[in-house]
Amino acid sequence: MTMRRIILFSSSNRLQQPPRKQYNNLNHLRTLFEGTFKAVRDRGLDHAVEREKHLKPLISLKNLIKREPSKSLPISIITQNKESLQLPFRPIEFTRKYPSVFHEFLPVAAALNAPHIRLTPQALSIDSDEQLLYQSDGYKEQIANRLLKLLMISRIHKIPLSIIEHLKWDLGLPHDYLHGVIPEFPDYFRVVHEKSRAFRNDDDRVLELVCWSNELAVSVMEKKNKKKGSDFEFPVQFSTGFEMDRSYQRWLSQWQKLPYVSPYENAAHLSASSDESDRWVVGVLHEILHVLVPKKTEKDNLLILGDWLGLRSRFKRALLKHPGIFYLSSKIGTQTVVLREGYKRGSLAERHPFMDLRSQYIHLMNTTIKEDGKDVKVVLAKINQDESNDKDLEEDDREIRGDMDESFEAEAEDANEDAFEGEDDSEDDNEEQPRRVNFKTAQSSWGRVVGRVKPVRDSKRERSAGRSTQKFRERNPSEASRRLQIRGRNKDVESSVQRSRSKSRGKVIT
Repeated sequence: MTMRRIILFSSSNRLQQPPRKQYNNLNHLRTLFEGTFKAVRDRGLDHAVEREKHLKPLISLKNLIKREPSKSLPISIITQNKESLQLPFRPIEFTRKYPSVFHEFLPVAAALNAPHIRLTPQALSIDSDEQLLYQSDGYKEQIANRLLKLLMISRIHKIPLSIIEHLKWDLGLPHDYLHGVIPEFPDYFRVVHEKSRAFRNDDDRVLELVCWSNELAVSVMEKKNKKKGSDFEFPVQFSTGFEMDRSYQRWLSQWQKLPYVSPYENAAHLSASSDESDRWVVGVLHEILHVLVPKKTEKDNLLILGDWLGLRSRFKRALLKHPGIFYLSSKIGTQTVVLREGYKRGSLAERHPFMDLRSQYIHLMNTTIKEDGKDVKVVLAKINQDESNDKDLEEDDREIRGDMDESFEAEAEDANEDAFEGEDDSEDDNEEQPRRVNFKTAQSSWGRVVGRVKPVRDSKRERSAGRSTQKFRERNPSEASRRLQIRGRNKDVESSVQRSRSKSRGKVIT
């Protein structure tokens, strides 16, 4: 009987939270600062966001291909899953944009020879390291701790799985976390079905807290200040060029001196329009972003979570009023909230093996592949270089055509010169008109009229042609020497034409 009472007593207190702290200096609740700020860009943090462009859909497509028994997929199946994969443009163009990750091939047994996509050996190697990390006990423990912290921050200690899915990318969860991670921690949490808790969709599955952990219910701010023994002041760092007026500086200084309320405590006693409540909300956002592996996430993800916590409007206000703690980046077509404290010179202040793997994927996306000793494609940062190389090739092609046109013009001038010399002296005065007519009849091998009279090139075009000619000489020295010989003969022909004209005109004058 005694043993039964002990068990019941312990189970009834599994979710009991520590007693709420009393703050004697909260009788006067200060009002919020109502000023506005001019947004200033932070190049380092913008780069941290932009470097992961297309990484999320790329890994989603990689996981979809990996789940297939053949380890490959026809492009038609990828097209059907375009929305769920969040591909930014056509799947065939996306896979061809990153040939170092995806390999396109035509299977022999295919009826219509539709292109198939499989992963390259380099991508499979990184994926193998990623799976080893997911399967390690230490990383699973980290995932469980992150989810447990989010559940303890929630007022009712429950979070719909639909919200977890929004944060899945930033929590570092594997695609099969529902079957591979959550069942291994039955003392932490469990998945239950509650139709009354369905959030924004028909999915009624909710992740529920099973056991409160006093050890984990300690915020990052509390850990740091216990070590340093200093006041609970949030680290503040503004972007270069940020203009802060005296009123905001004075308000921020007084705001930092307010007592710190842990995000794991119930702050229902605080007025929603007070500075004390704002400080607690900032602490909640600060802790959530610290729980996330990359120390950043899309703004919509935080607002969705804030909607569930009943703090959506206060989340928005805190993000706007504290630009020295949170940075809003508008790169990659969305707004991303970055925790300034988590970054140093545009990189994570603390390295993490999971983020190291993502850096390997980013490096592979930017890798140049070679075929037959020649660069096939350069992606992302090297796209501009590809475009310049294509322009150089087009200039060389135009130069070759121009040189051939000039040679045909020279031949046409030679043919017309013979006709001019055989004409009577009385027809010399009308020499230019038949010459222009004959030039219009001369055709080049490119199907263009090469004999029409053209104005002299301007200086800008001369300089451009000179640069193109120099590039061509460096690449093809033998072809360049041959062209010089042709041009030399053309100049001789032009000089002979001028001499014959002077002779004929001399006869007319006589």
